[in-house]
Amino acid sequence: MFERFATGARAAVEAAYDRARGEGAAELREEQLLAGLFDAPTAGPVLARLGVAGDEVLGAIAEARRRGGLTAVDAAALAGIGIDLDAVVGRVEAELGPGALHQGRRGPAGRFRLPVTAGTKLALQAALRAAVARGDRDLRDEHLLLGLVARPGVVADALGTRGVTTATVLAALDEDRPASGRAS
Repeated sequence: MFERFATGARAAVEAAYDRARGEGAAELREEQLLAGLFDAPTAGPVLARLGVAGDEVLGAIAEARRRGGLTAVDAAALAGIGIDLDAVVGRVEAELGPGALHQGRRGPAGRFRLPVTAGTKLALQAALRAAVARGDRDLRDEHLLLGLVARPGVVADALGTRGVTTATVLAALDEDRPASGRAS
């Protein structure tokens, strides 16, 4: 699959791996892939145009991971039935330590290639489908962004609450696409 990656997508994936290694992660997660897209040639400007600040959305994702992957929407639903998620997380962390519910694993430092999580793999597969659907011959950074928003999960939820959906990304990309047709 990686032989089809264009330069911007390769750079975004390398940046994601660098971030994961810097965090001491055992696996490459979707939020690390998203972080790699903020400086990508197409996805970065699309995210900026849609008003997404990298630190803010990545912080929201980290907070959701701290809560065991539950998003703000999940917390509101639980509050509706009388469960204070922050209180539950606080008690768990008081008993088991900070980040006890975090789904990420710590890995050995300096590992060249980390395995990808199942969610990241599904996002990459969705990115490939997006490239094919748009008639593109290679997989570019904008396809990686489309793959992340298409797959349900913490990253898509965090982006979606900020108005970044498949529809808004496609609209932003179509604004930038030449009227003469698809570039390859």
